[in-house]
Amino acid sequence: MAPILYWMRRDLRLGDNPALDWACAQGGPVIPVFLLDEVVERWGAAPKWRLGLGLEAIAAALEGAGSRLILRRGPALEALRALARETGAGTVVWNRLYTADERARDTAVKEALRGDGLEARSFQGHVLFEPWTVETGSGGFYKVFTPFWKNVRGRDPGATLAAPPDIPAPQTWPGSDALEGWHLGRAMRRGAEIVARHVHVGEAVAQARLDRFVAERLDDYAEARDRLPEDGTSGLSENLTHGEISARACWQAGQRALDEGRAGAETFLKELVWRDFAHHLAYHTPQLTSENWRAEWNGFPWQDDNPQAEAWRRGRTGVAAVDAGMREMYVTGRMHNRARMLTASYLTKHLMTHWRVGCDWFADCLIDWDPASNAMGWQWAAGSGPDASPFFRIFNPETQGEKFDPKGVYRRRWVAELADRPGEEALAFFDAIPRSWGLSAEDPYPSEPVVGLAEGRARALEAYSQRDAAE
Repeated sequence: MAPILYWMRRDLRLGDNPALDWACAQGGPVIPVFLLDEVVERWGAAPKWRLGLGLEAIAAALEGAGSRLILRRGPALEALRALARETGAGTVVWNRLYTADERARDTAVKEALRGDGLEARSFQGHVLFEPWTVETGSGGFYKVFTPFWKNVRGRDPGATLAAPPDIPAPQTWPGSDALEGWHLGRAMRRGAEIVARHVHVGEAVAQARLDRFVAERLDDYAEARDRLPEDGTSGLSENLTHGEISARACWQAGQRALDEGRAGAETFLKELVWRDFAHHLAYHTPQLTSENWRAEWNGFPWQDDNPQAEAWRRGRTGVAAVDAGMREMYVTGRMHNRARMLTASYLTKHLMTHWRVGCDWFADCLIDWDPASNAMGWQWAAGSGPDASPFFRIFNPETQGEKFDPKGVYRRRWVAELADRPGEEALAFFDAIPRSWGLSAEDPYPSEPVVGLAEGRARALEAYSQRDAAE
């Protein structure tokens, strides 16, 4: 049989992998390949660096199954055509993705390969439910989360698929790039050494993480996920975005817990569906990741990048809860979910800076960056997105800090200047950030916020009222 090319993307796993499962079931050789293509080349520093770690892990897993991972760099269509010629492959398979640039690439590849006489198949592997399978009563797509959740909460996404015990290998393997030659961590510079202490890479690690969360943290999840000092979440966002575990595997674990009457299980399932909601909206409204989802926000007087936004970026706004969240991101590659809301609200409302400034910065700094979830989260916080937090609901990061970090543990943990004896994590911030910022733990913390909370709130509400009056 002619070999099958299995094109890996955000599915760096062997288990519950529909495209790989189908390819192996055909009985002929399967050649796994990852492409550093026109979409992946545009990823930011931290996501691309973390991708490299994931590729190392899946390459080792493939070796254990009698296979190997072929790496090629260049436009996807050109690379796949070249591999088909070199190997005599008659079929190319992959698991679907849903943002505008991913779909444009995949559609062009599928049409061109079929025009070449090859078979091209795509499978569901990144979301729980395909975007075209969840509809309102009138046949459209959902724009509000709660009815979306009610529609899918009783659905069964199906059983997970077992990892193939072995993957049929070709008689001759095509040539492969060396992963180290891609220099995926180049843009991370010295930050990579710091963030590396906090990553959890690979399919086995992701599954163990899920098991531990269900056993130890799930019951308190609904409340603990918002408490800033606590590690109260599953932590699986990093693994889900790279596909080291499937959303379906997480769903089935949560559903079993729900059936057992476990507290926190439904909240966990809702968070998985919130992720689906983001990808469904990216599919139905591709502008989600790049433009205001609500057109009425196009004339809102947000600023582009500015000195106040730079203070936000550097964790030097003088608002401790905001600065702590930003510094956590530089040290760990992730940020507490409550802190994400606070930092986004402060930038887009108090600092009146366009959500795209923050969205792009997160896309450069987060190891769990997901293009759909990141954009939807930012637009939710800004007020311009689907099911958004109303613009007039402006988080006060000081009162939020008191509510979710009442003893100041989180703020002192990450902002060294606030602690009498700063810990290793707080000090690591100064080792992770660019030297060009010139920051030191000896610097005094800002005595006043770059924009006062009352002042920023009043300015934002005035701009909002003028927008409404102009409509």
